[in-house]
Amino acid sequence: MNVYEGSLVATGLKVAVVVARFNALVTEQLLSGALDALRRHGVKDADLDVFRCPGTFELPPVLRRVARSGRYDAVVALGAVIRGGTPHFEYVAGEATKGIGLVSMEADCAVTMGVLTCDTMEQALERAGVKAGNKGAEAAVAAIEQANVLREAAKLAAPRRRD
Repeated sequence: MNVYEGSLVATGLKVAVVVARFNALVTEQLLSGALDALRRHGVKDADLDVFRCPGTFELPPVLRRVARSGRYDAVVALGAVIRGGTPHFEYVAGEATKGIGLVSMEADCAVTMGVLTCDTMEQALERAGVKAGNKGAEAAVAAIEQANVLREAAKLAAPRRRD
């Protein structure tokens, strides 16, 4: 039996992080966590780019263009949608999630999602590093692992030599 897994070693990986500006109190903490995790796992600053977009709804088109550029081994999406008194939350969260999922399926690189969908600002801050870890860091580590397992899977597509 063969088992293929992605390592958590990010040396040599080129990574982009696409982060929403809206709810910056939360998203900046997610970004800090992601950048810290990427650096700790071996990504050099020269191999790391950050793209900012207005909000979480706007993440997918930026993410798509960045992923399609061919410059990155992994792309991480970061955002925060916090429930309010209107159905706006469901629309933004649902469409952003759907868009990121589509990008992930089309991309030739790893795509991970660190988008928080919370009922309150307190919950969002907890997930951005206050109490419940940092979901930005988790998305970054998942991107490293996914990029590495995608490299392993790509080797399977190489033509076999016939001697």
